[in-house]
Amino acid sequence: MLRQLAANYRAIGDTLEVATLDDPAAPYLKDCRFIVHAFGPPTSQYGLSRALLNWLGANAARFDLIVINNVWLFPAVAAWIAATRARVPYAVFTHGALDVFFKRRYPAKHLKKMVYWPLQYRILKGAAAVLFTSELERELALASFKPNKWVSVVVPYGTNSPEGDPERQLAAFHAALPAMQGRRFLLFLSRIHEKKGCDLLIEAFAGVAREHPDVSLVIAGPDQTGLQARLMAQAESLGIGDRVHWPGMLQGAAKYGAFRAAEAFVLPSHQENFGIVVAEALACGTPVLISDQVNIWREILESRVGLVEPDTSEGTLRLLNRWLTLPELERRHMAAAAETVFQERFSLRRSAESIHALAEIFHGRP
Repeated sequence: MLRQLAANYRAIGDTLEVATLDDPAAPYLKDCRFIVHAFGPPTSQYGLSRALLNWLGANAARFDLIVINNVWLFPAVAAWIAATRARVPYAVFTHGALDVFFKRRYPAKHLKKMVYWPLQYRILKGAAAVLFTSELERELALASFKPNKWVSVVVPYGTNSPEGDPERQLAAFHAALPAMQGRRFLLFLSRIHEKKGCDLLIEAFAGVAREHPDVSLVIAGPDQTGLQARLMAQAESLGIGDRVHWPGMLQGAAKYGAFRAAEAFVLPSHQENFGIVVAEALACGTPVLISDQVNIWREILESRVGLVEPDTSEGTLRLLNRWLTLPELERRHMAAAAETVFQERFSLRRSAESIHALAEIFHGRP
C-alpha cells in the first residue's frame, strides 16, 4: 500500500521519506523507490526505539508535513514529540484503531487502552488533522473514548488501478482454478478469518444453491488461523461441498483475474475499517455485496455499485438472494459504473492529492 501511495505522491511532485521499525535488512525494503529509514526490529510489543526518537528529533524540521500511521504504539509518540518541538504540522491516520467494535469485542483490552488514552488523546488533539477513510469511521471513533475533541478530516483512500492486460489476468486465474472456466461464481477474496464472516457466507450460499444450480462460490485467501478446515466441513455438512472452491491465496494477475471473472464480490465482515479488497473489486469492474460493518457501505449504496445487508445469517442470505434475483440489466449497470466510482472515490491518486492539499493549507499556502 505504501509503495502505491508513494508512486502517487511522485506523480503529483511530492517527495516521501519513511521512518519505520522494520528490520533494515528486510528484503522488501531494498527496491523501494523512496527513502526508508529503518530502525527495527523493535525489542518490545510497544515499539520503543531511542534510535527512531533521535532521528525524528534531528530531522522533523525538514518536512512540510509528518503523517503518523498508527495509534497506541511508541512511533506515534516519538513523531508527536518531534513534530511538536520542530513546530511542524502532523496528521494521524487511525486506520480503524478507534473503532467502537474493538471496545465491544475486546473489553479487557479496552480497559488497558484507557490507561494509555490520556497520552494518545494529547497526540490526536494536537494534530493538524486526524484522518479517516470514511464518514462512518469518523463517527465510530467518537464512541470509543472520552474526551474526543480533535480536527477530523475524511480523505479518499483505496488502491491503484490494476496494471496489466485483463485477458492475461483472466487466463492466470483460470490456470489457478480451471473449474471456474466459463462458470458463474461469487467471489470472497480476503483473509480466511472469523472476523470476515466466512461461516455466514457458506450458510447463506447453501440457502440459495438449490434455486441457482449454475452458480458456484470461490473462497480465496490465506488461512491464517486454521479456520478453513472447519469451513470446508461446514460446506460438506450443508451439501454444497462440491460447489465451494478453495484456491488458496491468489496474488498478482491471478487475483485481478478472479475479480474480473466473478459475477460479484462478497464480503460479509463483522468489522472492516475500509476494505481495500472492495476497492480492488470495483477497480476491476465488479459489483460488491458487503455487510453494513464495512465502513464504506454508505458510499457503496450511494454510488449504486453494490448491495448492503447486516452481518447476520439472515442478512447474508438476503444479500445473496437480492443479487441472484436482481434483473440482469441492473447487474450490468452496477458493473458498468464500478470502475468509474473507483476512480472518483477509492483511488490512491485522490488520497495523495488530498494529503498534498492539506499540507498546503497547514502551511498557509494557496
